[in-house]
Amino acid sequence: MNLKKRLTISNAALVIIPFIITIVASLAYIYVSAGLFRKDISYESLENFTKKQYEIFQASSILMRDNPERVMEKDFQQDIAERLSAVDVDVIFLKDYEVIFSTRKLSKIDLEKCIHSSDEIYTGKSIYLSGIPFIVRTIPLNFKDGSSGWVIFLAPVEGSEKATQNFAVFSLLVFIISYLATSLLMSYVLSKSILQPLARLKVSAGEISRGNLDYEVIVEGDDEIKELCGSFEQMRLKLKESVHTQMKYDENRKMLVSSISHDLKTPITSIKGYVEGIMDGVANTPEKLQKYLKTIYSKALQVDGMIDDLLLYSKLDLKQIPFNFEKTDIVKYFEDSITDNETELEKYNIKIELHNELKECRYVLIDRDRMRRVVVNIIDNARKYMNKAEGKIDIILRETNSSIVVEIRDNGAGIPKAAISQVFDRFYRADASRSKISGSGLGLAIAKQIVEGHGGKIWARSHENQGTSIMISLGKVM
Repeated sequence: MNLKKRLTISNAALVIIPFIITIVASLAYIYVSAGLFRKDISYESLENFTKKQYEIFQASSILMRDNPERVMEKDFQQDIAERLSAVDVDVIFLKDYEVIFSTRKLSKIDLEKCIHSSDEIYTGKSIYLSGIPFIVRTIPLNFKDGSSGWVIFLAPVEGSEKATQNFAVFSLLVFIISYLATSLLMSYVLSKSILQPLARLKVSAGEISRGNLDYEVIVEGDDEIKELCGSFEQMRLKLKESVHTQMKYDENRKMLVSSISHDLKTPITSIKGYVEGIMDGVANTPEKLQKYLKTIYSKALQVDGMIDDLLLYSKLDLKQIPFNFEKTDIVKYFEDSITDNETELEKYNIKIELHNELKECRYVLIDRDRMRRVVVNIIDNARKYMNKAEGKIDIILRETNSSIVVEIRDNGAGIPKAAISQVFDRFYRADASRSKISGSGLGLAIAKQIVEGHGGKIWARSHENQGTSIMISLGKVM
């Protein structure tokens, strides 16, 4: 239930429930009074009682609004008396305990009794004057000459009117009590559905602010409160994920520094050794000097390539390299890729072939240059780990309902199955000895970044001692 609806129902219940309780209680009161105590509570008596109360109220309002000196005027006195006599109500004007005007004669004792019982009308009680029950209303007056006075209204109470008066007071009390009880009940219900969830949310927010990101925010309460709690829970999860990611980045940064330092040290050590050999005169013939210089140049190119790979990976990781997507014939694209790579692979006695299992011409949306880097990195990786005298790399094209699957399979050493999940990590090498294989160790990590940038997937399958398959899935376009 939403909060607005709950508040609407609560406000409606605050009025409706007391009314229903009052009606039921009043009907029960009427039944008991008429059946057991033989008291007549009729509509007529209720009407008479109401008229008397109303006329007394009207006259009281006039007297409190007008100048008190008007009670001394004969016309005013007569007008008030005529209005009240229509409903059988008497009025007495007093000044310094002296009667100025009266429609009923009372003794001084009865007048004193009336003055001192001015609030009895509100309590439902009545006083007896000369043996007759009356409802009394008294209004104090202050005259200009400093004297005080009173206006006394007297409404004789008949048996049925007395019963009606008691009934009215009973109904009023029932309504007030039921209203207070309903108000307390509604307050309790609202506090349970609003204040309790907010109190728990406050505790959760305090725990989160103190860094306790494992403290779960309980989603409860009305719809708006649930949305608020849900937002806090999402915030907690995001903060927890952010902290975890930051810790992972810090760990990766340490590994990055350690790995790149290790990888750069080997070629730099070689360059340093050959330069020292030249400086010490070890390369004392032109042929030997040329060999040293070629080695130095080769190692420098290796360092340069590692730095280029590292910069490219960092840019891809930070999504700083835009992709230029083009609709491309996938078969034609890999035919060109084979043409670009087969000459270089022939030097290492590796044969590369394309196997097209597509039923018809298919297109994908790719950045041709970036995807070429993926293919080159995978082929280069296969070449480095090739352990067969006659190497072979097969590129197989298949399709599913929504994607083109590219398998690049070699017949090299393969990857241990336990290491399959790590081959796309930065600086991972299947060979435990990092110095045996040249390169940055970022080839497959870069390939993964580029493929995922295309909205695709890349994964590896190992055929131990028979080779490795790198699988790429790309979405088809019409």
